[in-house]
Amino acid sequence: MTDKKPSRKEQILQTLAYMLEAEPGGRVTTSGLAREVGVSESALYRHFPSKARMLEALIEFIEDSVFSRINRIISEGDALQQVEQILTLILAFTERNPGITRLLTGDALTGENERLRQRIQQFYDRVESQLKQVVRDAEFREGKRTRATPGITANLLLSVVEGRIAQFVRSGFRARPAEDWHEQWALIAPMIFRADGEAL
Repeated sequence: MTDKKPSRKEQILQTLAYMLEAEPGGRVTTSGLAREVGVSESALYRHFPSKARMLEALIEFIEDSVFSRINRIISEGDALQQVEQILTLILAFTERNPGITRLLTGDALTGENERLRQRIQQFYDRVESQLKQVVRDAEFREGKRTRATPGITANLLLSVVEGRIAQFVRSGFRARPAEDWHEQWALIAPMIFRADGEAL
């Protein structure tokens, strides 16, 4: 069985992700990308009309990868398991894709099209909405109430994950997002829902 050779479009995106990882804090230019791929700049533009569209394709990869798995997660298990799995998924995804993670912090979007920043904001808004829905549904499905409102709870959970992602990028990919996460989750989990019999 032979591995399928990536298309030129896929090769460009893979190279872009690699360059984002190889130069933490650096800015990738289309001329540098073309050199790395081994084609002319005009050849790049035959596949993508602009650098913004290349970055947008990587953002689409993030969205597809994360939300397709979140949809599977919320179809089974209780609310606490679902929350843990969603947060763990995002941390594991970023750890496996360091270059692309620079898009999630906005680090690689300085000077780029504002639409890309809005797209990243929408990604986080969707994750937060999903977390909010999970903890809100827990009251109806499992009789559990969150200690704070579902909105406040979801925002706090997302903030923890965003903080770990920011540390990863800021450290030049040395501070791994999932490192010590199991122990940290053990501290966070008991604070989400009220204990049985606890006063409102």
